[in-house]
Amino acid sequence: MNSKPVDLMIAAPRPMKQALMVAADLILIPIAIFLSFLFSTGYTANIFSTSSYTITAITTFCSVALFVQLGLYHAVVRFMGNEALIAVVKGVTFSSLIFALLISASGSDIPLTSPFIYFSIALGLIGFTRLSARQLISRQTAKGKINVAIYGAGSSGLALLVSLRNSNKYNPVALIDDRTRIRNMRYNGLKVCSPESLPSLIQKHGIEQVLLAMPSITSTRKKEIIIKLEPMKVRIRTVPSMESLVSGKARLEQIQDICVEDLLKREPVNPIPALLQKCIVEKTVLVTGAGGSIGSELCRQILTQKPEKLILVERCEMALYQIDQELCHLTSTQGIDTKVVPLLACAQNSQRMQTIFNTFAVDTVYHAAAYKHVPLVEFNMVEGVRNNVFGTYETALAAQNSGVANFVLISTDKAVRPTNIMGASKRLAELVLQSLAQGSSKTRFSMVRFGNVLGSSGSVVPLFRKQIASGGPITVTHEDVIRYFMTIPEASQLVIQAGAMASGGDVFLLDMGEPVKISELAETMIRLLGLTVKNDRYPSGDIEIKYTGLRPGEKLFEELLVGSHALSTQHSQIMRAEEQSHTLTQTRKILEELNIALNDGNCVAIQEILLDANTGYTGSKEISDLVWIEGAGNFVADNTSDTLKKDNIAYLTR
Repeated sequence: MNSKPVDLMIAAPRPMKQALMVAADLILIPIAIFLSFLFSTGYTANIFSTSSYTITAITTFCSVALFVQLGLYHAVVRFMGNEALIAVVKGVTFSSLIFALLISASGSDIPLTSPFIYFSIALGLIGFTRLSARQLISRQTAKGKINVAIYGAGSSGLALLVSLRNSNKYNPVALIDDRTRIRNMRYNGLKVCSPESLPSLIQKHGIEQVLLAMPSITSTRKKEIIIKLEPMKVRIRTVPSMESLVSGKARLEQIQDICVEDLLKREPVNPIPALLQKCIVEKTVLVTGAGGSIGSELCRQILTQKPEKLILVERCEMALYQIDQELCHLTSTQGIDTKVVPLLACAQNSQRMQTIFNTFAVDTVYHAAAYKHVPLVEFNMVEGVRNNVFGTYETALAAQNSGVANFVLISTDKAVRPTNIMGASKRLAELVLQSLAQGSSKTRFSMVRFGNVLGSSGSVVPLFRKQIASGGPITVTHEDVIRYFMTIPEASQLVIQAGAMASGGDVFLLDMGEPVKISELAETMIRLLGLTVKNDRYPSGDIEIKYTGLRPGEKLFEELLVGSHALSTQHSQIMRAEEQSHTLTQTRKILEELNIALNDGNCVAIQEILLDANTGYTGSKEISDLVWIEGAGNFVADNTSDTLKKDNIAYLTR
């Protein structure tokens, strides 16, 4: 059938479509009546009698009027479901009764078998026309839509099927399910197929996306399914989690891309409620760097434990505004009585921090404020070290002077045998806390060390997503680089629990599971979007992975432990390390020297101090040859030619 009439029918105004359906029934009902006469009598003598015409006319107009009352002309043909078809059966049934009554009342010799025959014929004609129209319109409107397969024929999958049938974007063409007992059953016109048949279905129907509609399955099972689907050249997407659906944060039809977290994360270990609550419930809790990716998630997790007050300390106005608005919305919608206090402040300002601690009688501090981007800190040594070291020292000192009970530093695996300034500065911050913990103090200092956090500001995952969206290439520093990964909520919960186990000067390590090869992570992200990797073997692929070389100070792999072993704790994913530290006198001497070097902008001296401070820092020759030129705003090599100085400036500021 030519698509042009169908397009015109779809585009026609609603009254015209209703008029067409009425006209069709005014023709089909008389045809059904005359055919019933013919089949019941076997000859045409009584078909053209006056009584036959009268019965036909009255039955036709009464039936159409009845159809109007039943809403048959209000149903949108392309979205007709079971209710509309049941209405057709009801309408034809009542029409047959009207027909039978008219035959009896007229005294005609028309057999009473005619209404039964009429019922079958009318139901077939009226139902067939509507189903045919729906099929034609559905096929036409499916053009330009994305053909999808729904993986999961449970309640969520079937609800999604109905939802997508009414959408203007997706065209569901297949239902997939692992359960053999429902295999080959049909739902809303689609047969349930096995996962093994998916490759042939993809080829047959041109399926572009597979939608996982199993929001309640375990992470392990979800990972198994994704790995099985990954080699197929389709985009794998999913419906929101059951938690998001139940809480009202998301709707079933809000289809989203598979998060790489679904492949990396282990089956979550349930938190120990007593550890989550110990330092938070009915206490005043303060988070520095509250607007950052880690700090903001800490705030969310803390809020669920209902502290008396939650103090947000952040020096970026926009970041503070955003997290404050979000938390205030959570308190109002979830009935949480916690008072949220947003404060603009710099962690390096000890007087400001002590005023805050004293004013609000803070019980627990989570110090997340830090510069974490390795290349940026490497090329902004003065500010990076000042913020990471003195921001920690001044805040910790203010907390100690104010009698804060618990102080937890958010550290990093890059602090272990660091090869970059960022890692060395974080290791020195750890040593500062350990030395403060040696003195007589009411404050319990501890630090939590973990690796890369998925979705954080420093994570490669958002960068890879952006690069894929722009057509590539994905940039990876080295094909053998491996990293530990953890989700933001998982890391935040473990940080809170680790801090609750502190006795003073503790270094806690989070079990990050198995490390992940970054190049394989990039390939996985490409395939999850239904794309292919472009390389020498597959030159016609979609996205190229480009290796750019290790950045200054970057390592192939990271470690969590400085010493030789770690002790277990009451939490299976948290370990306690035993490591050597400085005395308070040694620490103060290092900080005095470091402060002079920072004020002078002497990067060579800063690096030498970090090398000598027992941080494990090995340094980087490229950086050790750089000094800060006040007023110039750039790093230059002080022992090289003018030409090389200019090249350095061009490289570092491009």
